[in-house]
Amino acid sequence: MPATGEARAALPEKIAQSLRGFGPAGIVAFVAIAAASAVFVPLAAALVLVWTWISRTPLRNIGLVRPVSWLNGLAIGIVLGLAEKFLMKAILLPLLGAPAVNPMFGDLANNPRRAIFLVFYMLVGAAFCKELAFRGYMFERLGKLLGTSLFAQIAVVILSTAFFGALHHQQGISGIENASIGGLFAAVVYLINRKRLWTVIVMHAAFDLSSLALIYFHLEALIAHSIFK
Repeated sequence: MPATGEARAALPEKIAQSLRGFGPAGIVAFVAIAAASAVFVPLAAALVLVWTWISRTPLRNIGLVRPVSWLNGLAIGIVLGLAEKFLMKAILLPLLGAPAVNPMFGDLANNPRRAIFLVFYMLVGAAFCKELAFRGYMFERLGKLLGTSLFAQIAVVILSTAFFGALHHQQGISGIENASIGGLFAAVVYLINRKRLWTVIVMHAAFDLSSLALIYFHLEALIAHSIFK
């Protein structure tokens, strides 16, 4: 009986170890979360938290760690998000031939009901859930698989960015380009910030909310043509 009790007590740790590794359980968990990311990102983020709990992975390993300063992280994230939006809308996307006005959100202009819904989704479903899934979780898993060398980190950035960009295929080529550049920027900031998600989440939110504001107030074309006429 004592041996049986010890075996039962050890079972949760065995499950945790299998999920933290890349055996069958770890691979199934990774594929499930990746598939959920392609369907509904909040579901993927919820699965990441469940995986973290069952696998006994510290939250800091997926970027959920207290920042050095909440206020500084907030300010830096807002500045970076707004700068990223202007850089992409006014320079990078025009150079890539993207349209000045995003055709996917044409019905958003002067539509306060949809704008309010999108504000909530951008703050929770996009900024928090996407960064948790695509930066926090993906970096932990791919880093565990590939290692911590410089080349491994570059590979992690490339793979996570490519996956993030590809999942925006429904927005067309310009949507993939926009997401890929944004994902690359977020990945670099995440690494520079020593894998803390707070600033990256704020940056993502500032980027998305500024995008919404430009569409809602018919300012997209003005910014897109501000440098290249």
